[in-house]
Amino acid sequence: MVCAGNVRDQRKMGMRNKTVATITLLVLVSLSLFSCETRDTTTGKDKKLRVVTSLFPLYDFARNIAGQKATVTLLLPPGAEPHSFELKPGDILKLHGADIFIYTGKYMEPWVEDVLAGIRNPNLVVVDSSSGILFLKGSDDDHHGMESDRGRVDPHIWLDFSNAEKMVDTIRDAFVKKDPADRDYYVRNAEAYKGRLNELDEKFRSSLSHCRKNLFLHGGHFAFQYLAKRYGLRYQSAYRGFSPDTEPTPGDLAELTKLLKEEGLHYIFYEELIRPSIAETLAKETGARLLMLHGAHNITRQEMERGVTFISIMENNLENLRIGLQCQ
Repeated sequence: MVCAGNVRDQRKMGMRNKTVATITLLVLVSLSLFSCETRDTTTGKDKKLRVVTSLFPLYDFARNIAGQKATVTLLLPPGAEPHSFELKPGDILKLHGADIFIYTGKYMEPWVEDVLAGIRNPNLVVVDSSSGILFLKGSDDDHHGMESDRGRVDPHIWLDFSNAEKMVDTIRDAFVKKDPADRDYYVRNAEAYKGRLNELDEKFRSSLSHCRKNLFLHGGHFAFQYLAKRYGLRYQSAYRGFSPDTEPTPGDLAELTKLLKEEGLHYIFYEELIRPSIAETLAKETGARLLMLHGAHNITRQEMERGVTFISIMENNLENLRIGLQCQ
């Protein structure tokens, strides 16, 4: 007898092998189609650096550091949910022609290792922006977190702004490595942006220090542990894991409804890019009102066109947290 779990595992392994094989084929095709010119043929002067980033925070950090010295591209299409993102042929071409590739880390983008193994771009600088950052574990009940030797890992490191500053430093170092002649330019830009992150951090700390409530309930995936810990808040998520394919059980919803009533919470937060059906259900059961809490993984096309930034997203989050926590 073949167990259902074994069949599922075999299917997953087969799908992964098929994906890797497809990626390899795409790279071979890209080698014949893509001409990677890095110099201006008329002046001999280097063109702008080509930078590819995996998530929106990294895209925004890199743009602020690079200024006019690089063209920064976000790998995620506008509005795409990042946890279930799958590479397209065009993404492979972008990586093959890039000077720098920046990703969050292996817990957020587990596909990176397999993809990079097939990229034939010896000059590509690969940046793991989580380098040197201490990860927090997921909830004890989490069956969907990322496995590691330290347990189930929460990959949403950018939502602690002190981590975001470290990520900026790591990205800055990659620019300096690739373009040492413009070191001072990148260092100045990075320091200026870290100053803005520090101001944001202080604004969160002072604004959330005098609130009637210190618990916020998020009717989405487990993403805001870093933010909650940074500012001494309690945090409960409707979803126990990071995967967009998970759903709360009826027992989970009953527990959350009870918690909302017991704590006297008048607001429940919902996440970006996904229909807030769970938050709406909880709101209907309890009379609570809805507020968005944006994880900044990615943004919509409309937000991109409006020039939304990581800092503006976080400032909106702060306003909603002040309302939800009944801050003075």
